[in-house]
Amino acid sequence: MKKIVVILSVISIISCNKDKPPVSGTATPDTTVVQDKDSMYAAPRPVQDSVAVRNAIHQMNQGIIKALKNGDYQKLATYIHPEKGVRFSMYAHVDTVKDKRFSRAEFVKFIPAKTKFTFGAKDGTGELYVTPLAEYIRNWVYKRNFAEAELFYNRFRGTGNSLNNLPEVYPNAFFTENFIPGTDKYGGMDWNALRLVFESYHGTWYLVAVINDEWTV
Repeated sequence: MKKIVVILSVISIISCNKDKPPVSGTATPDTTVVQDKDSMYAAPRPVQDSVAVRNAIHQMNQGIIKALKNGDYQKLATYIHPEKGVRFSMYAHVDTVKDKRFSRAEFVKFIPAKTKFTFGAKDGTGELYVTPLAEYIRNWVYKRNFAEAELFYNRFRGTGNSLNNLPEVYPNAFFTENFIPGTDKYGGMDWNALRLVFESYHGTWYLVAVINDEWTV
């Protein structure tokens, strides 16, 4: 399917601190929002959707991706929702019981520790993925260079066999999908997606979920 990417440029005064954490949904940061009209599935959008909100979410997405790439987990912690924390899902299906969720304080506590957590089971083998938090983020969450990924807003570009229940679990959230397409060598099945889910809290957007997705059997 031919992909059409519409680039919506928003020009504003460049701040001396582009990478500052959570911004208000009413802000208009210096950023570019990328959308895809022909993606496979467009999630229902909350009624408060606006260009300003999209730009705020996009700025946060870029800041989080940069923090992940640089291994700056203290910076990443500043984006975490102050009440709900952040949930990590290995695949598209969000398990609200078994998926690991960390408050901001827990994230800061465990990110340098060797404490191991069971994050889920690997597709195909069923092997439990047991590892420290930092290793999980480094080896699973940021398994590809998502800084060079295609960016989609409230749209799913990657679709596999795993049930995608993001709209049901987070009905009032906004999300981005950082998508890396598959290669011809593997028939396009080696694609990867990193979804970041945001909810508003007292007028400011925060990260509530980090969801990976890929082709599953």
